[in-house]
Amino acid sequence: MNRKVFFIAVMFGLAAVSNSVAQQPRVLTVHANKPVATIEPTMYGVFFEDINLGADGGIYAELIKNRSFEFSKPLMGWKVAQKPFTEGAVTVQNRQDKQSANPRFVRIKLANVQAGQLTLTNEGFRGMGIKKDVRYNFSTLYRTAATGISLKISLIDAKGNVLGSTVAVPAATGNDWKKMTASFTSNATEPKAQFSIEIVGNGTIDMDMISLFPSDTWKQRPGGMRADMIQMLADMKPGFLRFPGGCIVEGFDLDQRYQWKKTIGPIEERELIINRWNFEFAHRPTPDYFQTFGLGFFEYFQLAEDIGATALPILNCGMACQFNTAEVVPMDQLEPYIQDALDLIEFANGDVQTTWGKKRADMGHPAPFNLQFLGVGNENWGPQYVERLAVFQQAIKAKYPNIKIVASSGTDPDGERFDLLNNALRQMKVDIIDEHYYRRPEWFLQNARRYDTYPRNNVKIFAGEYAAQSDKTVSVDNRNNWMTALSEAAFLTGLERNAGVVAMASYAPLFAHVDGWQWTPDLIWVDNLRSLGTTDYQVQKLFSLHKGNTVVPVLLNNETVAGQDSLYATASIDSANKELVIKLVNVSGDAKVVSMAVEGIKKLNPNARQIVLQSNDLKAMNTFENPLLVSPKESAVKLKGKKLDYEALPYSVNVIRISMQ
Repeated sequence: MNRKVFFIAVMFGLAAVSNSVAQQPRVLTVHANKPVATIEPTMYGVFFEDINLGADGGIYAELIKNRSFEFSKPLMGWKVAQKPFTEGAVTVQNRQDKQSANPRFVRIKLANVQAGQLTLTNEGFRGMGIKKDVRYNFSTLYRTAATGISLKISLIDAKGNVLGSTVAVPAATGNDWKKMTASFTSNATEPKAQFSIEIVGNGTIDMDMISLFPSDTWKQRPGGMRADMIQMLADMKPGFLRFPGGCIVEGFDLDQRYQWKKTIGPIEERELIINRWNFEFAHRPTPDYFQTFGLGFFEYFQLAEDIGATALPILNCGMACQFNTAEVVPMDQLEPYIQDALDLIEFANGDVQTTWGKKRADMGHPAPFNLQFLGVGNENWGPQYVERLAVFQQAIKAKYPNIKIVASSGTDPDGERFDLLNNALRQMKVDIIDEHYYRRPEWFLQNARRYDTYPRNNVKIFAGEYAAQSDKTVSVDNRNNWMTALSEAAFLTGLERNAGVVAMASYAPLFAHVDGWQWTPDLIWVDNLRSLGTTDYQVQKLFSLHKGNTVVPVLLNNETVAGQDSLYATASIDSANKELVIKLVNVSGDAKVVSMAVEGIKKLNPNARQIVLQSNDLKAMNTFENPLLVSPKESAVKLKGKKLDYEALPYSVNVIRISMQ
């Protein structure tokens, strides 16, 4: 046996490839006139969770950390400097009896304070990424009875240089809260800037919701999202966007669960909570990780619409995280949770005359979002989940029979816990079962046939969370390298080949900040200025962009291509472009020469194209210094009649697109 073939077989935990198989002619036969299944538009999507500074400090472009002083330490992220020091000049006040969603604000008492004597500085989320020639928009809520107070607002680089500044002056006095705004342009780029407010004057001023946004947000929306990160998603053309998680849906306990109704409406009325990833991992504590919900359910729906994806929200089912407190709501107290689900559907789809449809319209979107899917529970398990899910299912289907319910199969893709749920959910005839797999690369190769024998019925599969672990699950040593991406590509051929069973798939987690992550591996890594698509991202993007809409058989020696001679394959028809799309993955360290024979098509254009992801190094990783180390390369290939002699390079993912005439 060739040593490279043996190496990859052992590394991925495969059985040794026999010489008899390797020496047989590799003829891949594509039966283009024998459709097997429809590939749903939702086949490949993205899963968003606020982990690894995914929202605040991530796609939500707010630069001020703890802008409303609601963190458990009210001045976390802020530094107060006084010359001379005056006790009590800066205090945190609480108006809980009047505005419980956002009770705290800062009160500043000035006694003829001059320039340079009192400054508030905010450190941002691991610093602030500031770009040259970009305008930055400042705002704050304030109230004051004094006149003559002014605020000098500035961005400062890591060396103390001023990147840009302006002066803001309260426009009115009185007891009512008002909004002050100002803007200025940065004169340089800086990845670790800080923001300062120098206050001068005489009297008292209260301030809350101190905010700074770049003007170049996604679609230039004020108070919007970080454009480069969203562009990474848009470039994938995802079929769906799952939100808001993930484990944050459950919460450490039920008090910390995600409640969508608290994430809509005016920003200042959205109630901040601690993020469960603040304290989840002792090896990666993040004490400044909270959820402000500036990115809430309305913004998630809007984002899905922006990038052409179907929205897939997940709601709490009355169960907290079973790895933490495992709290459950008694069955006779479940009604508010069910009502939240019904109200969410009305919020997304209801007429503007309905209660929740009007709330959506008041936020600027009178047209419905056309919600089709709803997840009930995240990674929950046990009979306690099944009995709660049944009540949700009955209530939702009674009022909204066309909404497809996504149900959890627990934490693992096998075992007693999985079997109990899989059997129960099928008996309940749920629409979609959500399966998760965080496993070593060899698992993904060995499970490329996982769905070959699944029942072909109305119960579909959502591969809701998967990522090959280069080390082990929850290891800080996991890396997004070419070995993990290659094994995922092989597995994805099995998902696509079984599109009659698998309706949706998404890698997880989606984003990670290089200075604020809790979990690795992750699909897209960011710092304060840049976004990086990993090798895994390149694979997910390739499959999403080239999925076709109808599966057709591709066979090697009359068998499904799922590991024979280290090859994995699937084929589909892209009817919109009138193209045959063949995906071929070679997990061997040797090149594989195959002859692709297309049957069932009268005529093929001899001029085809190939898109290839390849590296000879299984440990290769895309980095900020070399972001396209492993990236798609496109070139022409030539058919001879209805055959294509093709060389699949070592460790490669290949897409061949052939025009059908």
